[in-house]
Amino acid sequence: MRSRIHNKMCSSRALHTGWVLLLVQVLCLEAVPISMDKTKVHEPEKKLEEPPASVDTGLHYDRYLREVIDFLEKDQHFREKLHNTDMEDIKQGKLAKELDFVSHHVRTKLDELKRQEVNRLRTLIKAKQDIEGGNDMVVDHQALLKQFEYLNHMNPHTFEVDDLDRLIKSATKDLENYDKERHEEFKKYEMTKEHDRQEHLKTLDEDGRKKEEEHYDEMRKKHADHPKVNHPGSQNQLKEVWEEADGLDPEDFDPKTFFSLHDSNGDGYFDEQELEALFTKELEKIYDPTNEEDDMVEMEEERLRMREHVMNEVDSNKDRLVSLEEFLVATKKKEFLEPDSWETLEQNQAYTDEEMREFEDHLVQQEQDLNQKADDLKKQRDELERQQEQLNAQKIELQQAVEHMERLKSQKVEPPPEVHVEGNDIPEMHDQLHPEQEDQLQGHQFAPQVPHYTPQEHHEQPQHNQVLAQQGLPQTHQDLPPGHQEAAQGQHNMP
Repeated sequence: MRSRIHNKMCSSRALHTGWVLLLVQVLCLEAVPISMDKTKVHEPEKKLEEPPASVDTGLHYDRYLREVIDFLEKDQHFREKLHNTDMEDIKQGKLAKELDFVSHHVRTKLDELKRQEVNRLRTLIKAKQDIEGGNDMVVDHQALLKQFEYLNHMNPHTFEVDDLDRLIKSATKDLENYDKERHEEFKKYEMTKEHDRQEHLKTLDEDGRKKEEEHYDEMRKKHADHPKVNHPGSQNQLKEVWEEADGLDPEDFDPKTFFSLHDSNGDGYFDEQELEALFTKELEKIYDPTNEEDDMVEMEEERLRMREHVMNEVDSNKDRLVSLEEFLVATKKKEFLEPDSWETLEQNQAYTDEEMREFEDHLVQQEQDLNQKADDLKKQRDELERQQEQLNAQKIELQQAVEHMERLKSQKVEPPPEVHVEGNDIPEMHDQLHPEQEDQLQGHQFAPQVPHYTPQEHHEQPQHNQVLAQQGLPQTHQDLPPGHQEAAQGQHNMP
């Protein structure tokens, strides 16, 4: 059988500020429906408990929190210290210092869990940076990790006393703000729903708007037409549970027995889930998931309001738990015996007119920002398309240039083979010439040209011969073919 302290460790998702039960409850919490068939009043028999299902805390580091506490509670020394440490010492961080005395196996596992969590955060941060700033940005992990207060990011390798202290304080603070965040989300939900309704009306003609408004008013009236809702935590409300859920005679109602029946984990406390289970019957009077007029999101907000009200009235030490002693004291108060009427959500609008105007302005600004981003993206797209067209044009020009070079290459004439020419014979090269070159040869008489030199040019003959040699032409008479040497010599002797 589990010890009383172990049961306390499994009691609630959101416990007293700084109280370490805040951490361990996520492993053991079980919210049990209140539907119970009891035929007679008796003290419940003690029996072996099965590990209850854990409940998600809603924190973004919920898994890390669960795994850390799972290993801490396996250490006998730590569990004994938890049993002997009061709430104030835990708030001051004294329990966290006991981490130095846990087993080596547990410490090693905690080190591994922390490294995995740091890597997870880095991955999430990198993904966020890639989405917001592109892949070219350099991510400063150390700077970004500072926003995560539940672990010491300066030491990403080992789990130390400071890590446990941070985890306790951060989870406490975050869970204390959890209800506030839920209220804000519900308010935003309600304003969005009204905004969408008004926008829909703008799309209708006059007759359509009239019919839509009539239907809306009809649904509101149907939703408000429900049985009386008992004040949460009052004698009438608890007696109704006693009679309808427990099957007991309301005349035999006994607060202590009632507490024992609905302390589902037997730890001597009502946690938040056990309290919320007590309001199911009242909520069923107002909400039916099969009805068009009933919104299940509003039902959960109503449940939260009821639980908060009872906690404020009964939880005297504000540890987010209702002990048997606190419960019995509350049953003797006037508010328990003669409660005021309970106003449901339809009687209390979730937002003010001013908040609605601010919400509408925010939506307008969001729309403008989105339109601006759309315009910027369109300009970027147009610029990319223009650059693509330029690239396509350049590609076409390049292809044309390559094709032109290929045509020139295919039309290039190969040099004729070396032919020995005697006298005035003209080598037959017609087969190796271009057709146009053949036409030119047929239309002209071939006559060798012999250079004629003046006396001045004679002195320049050596230099001229060098030029001729570079061009591959005959340099002297002796270099001319036979038959031409005499003609050249005779021409040279002429005055």
